[in-house]
Amino acid sequence: MTVADPTTVSKKSPKRRYAALAANEDREDYSLRFAAHSFRKWSPLVVATTALGGIAYLADFAIGASIVLTYGFSSGVLAILAAALVIFVTGIPIASACARYGVDMDLLTRGAGFGYFGSTLTSLVYASFTVIFFSLEGSIMGQAFELAIGIPLPIGYLLATLIVLPFALYGMGAVAKMQTWTQPLWIAGLVLPFVVVAIREPGRFGDFAAFAGLDGRGSTFSAVSFGLGMGVALSLIGQIGEQADYLRFMPEKTPENKRVWWTAVLAAGPGWVVLGALKQIGGALLAFLAVGVVGETHALEPIAPYLEAVKPALGPAALTFAALFVVVSQIKINTTNAYSGSLSFANFFSRVLHRHPGRVWYVLVNCGIALALMEFGAFAFLNKILGFYSNVAIAWIGAVCADLVIAKPLGLSPRYIEFKRAYLPKINPVGFGAMLLASALSITAYFGAFGDLLAAFSPLTALVIALVAVPVLAFATRGRFYLTRPNTVIEAEDLRATHECSVCGDAYELPDIADCSKQQGAICSLCCTLDATCHDQCQQPGASPVALGMPAVR
Repeated sequence: MTVADPTTVSKKSPKRRYAALAANEDREDYSLRFAAHSFRKWSPLVVATTALGGIAYLADFAIGASIVLTYGFSSGVLAILAAALVIFVTGIPIASACARYGVDMDLLTRGAGFGYFGSTLTSLVYASFTVIFFSLEGSIMGQAFELAIGIPLPIGYLLATLIVLPFALYGMGAVAKMQTWTQPLWIAGLVLPFVVVAIREPGRFGDFAAFAGLDGRGSTFSAVSFGLGMGVALSLIGQIGEQADYLRFMPEKTPENKRVWWTAVLAAGPGWVVLGALKQIGGALLAFLAVGVVGETHALEPIAPYLEAVKPALGPAALTFAALFVVVSQIKINTTNAYSGSLSFANFFSRVLHRHPGRVWYVLVNCGIALALMEFGAFAFLNKILGFYSNVAIAWIGAVCADLVIAKPLGLSPRYIEFKRAYLPKINPVGFGAMLLASALSITAYFGAFGDLLAAFSPLTALVIALVAVPVLAFATRGRFYLTRPNTVIEAEDLRATHECSVCGDAYELPDIADCSKQQGAICSLCCTLDATCHDQCQQPGASPVALGMPAVR
């Protein structure tokens, strides 16, 4: 790769000017790009704290309560623990790759076997994850508003949506501060009900362990019940994408910070599910204790069981404290849902429409769809929504994981993560094909085509098929669908060197730069994405790499 002498290249007027919101990286947060090293100004501890702040959601309480009240303690708790193990193991390679390469889940998926347009489907899968859980968490906040101050649910849902907008709109800087400041209150609120129960009614833990479900049929372990419960819990596997959206800001790993870097990545990446599983079991315990008082319907709404648990300790102040805890929890998680959803929607529409008005507009899209789901009563269909969704989500995560831990070490795919349009095929049949195959077979199983047992274990079936299909397809295609042409830019010794994009005129670090035959120079990844006229001419037969004739700044 040759670089022109900066003194011999005159500054040209940019050919593209981004909308004001898209050009403001303090809000944009490199939403469609590699996260530049110069932007990663936070310590591993701050990044990890911010990422873990996003797991404050109380849907865990509702999910755990739904599983255990339906299937009993034995099958339900084992299902939660088994799902947590699967989520933890698959999350390790994804979290480490996003932190190492500075990419979010969408960019990682592009380079991990899906291709440039192949990952648009997973962008919608991921966006739907954030929308579904935003609506569930917003519903819980609306329930708290209704119980505490009598606000009707429809209005409460609207308030639950509006309250997170200021944080989600301003990006990582505002989110990091909010998550850090609210963490002590949230931890205290999370622990309190279980301390009260342990002190006042320690014998109820034994009663909970013998619980057979509301219908009394779950007194012993049932494989079908275990599989169905596991399927619901596995719907949370997409949470690793939200963790990755923050982990991409992890500072570069060095010999000096290696230990704390890995600790932060593992804790804030797959480690979220450790606390998540405990919250599911804890939520099931609180629902079990409260169901006789509040009824089955309200036992699945986290605010009611939580209130019953803390009443003995807080007395008249219990309702205020419980409502405050719920609101803080929901602000923490729905800020993350809105933030991550905006990244997914932005990635999808930028590729389809070749336009990018700015990430903040997609915060509004994400919140608007979620509000509609709340108003239509999505919370009432929790088990069905999550059970079906998990089939697709786990097929996607399984395919990405298989590329990272099998295909790349075997040399069947590039060793690094390539996310730029200039080097990627539109569809890579390896990851994309594996996900479609796994999703189709598992959804068919989910609807009972292969019997009750496989219907119950359909999400796990999707995972196994994806893990097997990726290396098989990669070997069969000899990996030739991962790249359309070699990336000579990435071979530079100093990846922090910046080049001016010949379209927008802004400087970006080398991992975000491609050599463009149309512009005869450097082009940043987003300008490459938004170009609707080049027709991928750099990938045509006979096209050759272009020297980057733009100034290099070191």
